[in-house]
Amino acid sequence: MAGYLTTHVLDTALGKPAAGLEIELFRIEGEARQFLSRRITNADGRTDGPILPEDLFEPGAYELVFHAGSYLVESGQAGAAPLFLDVVPIRFGMAEATHYHVPLLLSPYGYSTYRGS
Repeated sequence: MAGYLTTHVLDTALGKPAAGLEIELFRIEGEARQFLSRRITNADGRTDGPILPEDLFEPGAYELVFHAGSYLVESGQAGAAPLFLDVVPIRFGMAEATHYHVPLLLSPYGYSTYRGS
């Protein structure tokens, strides 16, 4: 099986998927970031396909950048400016050619992530 990466965002404050949230993916090589893709979450809080498909997979370091601030403003949850959470970067490694799933659990004042299935 070839490796690939999926993600999704759950809004824990509203208790529902975070639809319309922009996510970018970068490959990290030393101090350099190489842009790979940009996706918008659908009604289920997921991207319509893998954010890193099998044909682009390489073991290495990656960064997902979740544009939470725009989503929080649009959903009416943003506090006063400047926002407490705006851009949420998550750096992680993928060492094996398998399925990696890196979700984001988001609220206006906190977030968490984990390696899902």
